[in-house]
Amino acid sequence: MTAKQTDYEQLLVHQRQELERVANISSEEAKAMLIASMEAEAKHDGAKLIRKIENETREIAHRKSQEILALAVKRYAGDYVTEKTVSVVNLPNEEMKGRIIGREGRNIRAIEAATGIDIIIDDTPEAVILSGFNPVRREVAKIALERLIDDGRIHPARIEEIVEKVNQEIEASIKEAGEQATFDMGVHGIDPEVVKLIGRLKYRSSYAQNVLQHSREVGFICGVMASELGLDVKQAKRAGLLHDIGKSVDHEVEGPHALIGAELAKKYGESPEVVHAIMAHHEEVPPESSLAALVQAADTLSGARPGARQEMLESYVKRLEELEKVAMCFEGVTKSYAIQAGREIRIIVEGKIVDDDQSFVLCRDIAKKIEKELSYPGQIKVTVIRETRAVDYAR
Repeated sequence: MTAKQTDYEQLLVHQRQELERVANISSEEAKAMLIASMEAEAKHDGAKLIRKIENETREIAHRKSQEILALAVKRYAGDYVTEKTVSVVNLPNEEMKGRIIGREGRNIRAIEAATGIDIIIDDTPEAVILSGFNPVRREVAKIALERLIDDGRIHPARIEEIVEKVNQEIEASIKEAGEQATFDMGVHGIDPEVVKLIGRLKYRSSYAQNVLQHSREVGFICGVMASELGLDVKQAKRAGLLHDIGKSVDHEVEGPHALIGAELAKKYGESPEVVHAIMAHHEEVPPESSLAALVQAADTLSGARPGARQEMLESYVKRLEELEKVAMCFEGVTKSYAIQAGREIRIIVEGKIVDDDQSFVLCRDIAKKIEKELSYPGQIKVTVIRETRAVDYAR
């Protein structure tokens, strides 16, 4: 038996050597080729499986999310265009500019000292410009100046009197606006100082969208989505209403408004869940709860709906260029086009380099890179297009 076993092993070695000679490769090289072939086949099969699972999951999730968001939008009847804080005061005539300046500039100095706002009088016909970072003070200056113009008596003593009255009226208006917002949302037990901060948002705008109106909208949408998902509706409304309170003081305190708002909410006794949702709504920290994800979604929905916000042409064009540039850095991409005002990007790939299954992986990689590198409102749809063309001419 031992002799036969030895002969058998020698025969196997001889056959292996003969095979290596015929194939002109060693057994180790053959193993490497087989492993590489199996690896490529496994990747291809894996891409197919990922494509199938992602399509099924995306279809189900997309349908369900559409139902929830559509219900929230339908139940919220907000205006498409909201008020914008203006910083220009119209004058009845050009002579009024001289009266606002006063003898040796005493009137304009008195107005600036009383309001803390710079008044710019230039060649603009029948108008003066109010300049200042504090939106509440700017509103006080605007109303006070309009009343002084209507009254006609413009002198330092009268200026101080009018500004003081307007200050009191604005403070009352701020408190009333905050109380009305909490009442409309059905949110109770909020600290009076936080109510004032909510009211101050009435005079704050972001991309021409009134922040108080935006906060109420976010609170309402959060409540509707929370009810659909079986979460705490009152807590969701509370977090939505308070998510931007940092903007009421962000001109006075350094730092992102989300972190400022979270610190204020914590200071005035809000729950850790609400504080975290405020802090995470722009991902200064990663969202770790369903409430934080809800506030993120509602904030994005409110800011991204048609007509809600305006954007400067320069920043708009720059955002589109950056979006197209991100897509072009991937291998196989020949062209990229940002469309739908930057809410969709269509990417043309080389058919010989990227196959059908790889296009799905490429699409996902580009979407991840956009999420990581760019800042944008709402979401961006990424579409990868691959085609093979055969062209001939009949002559």
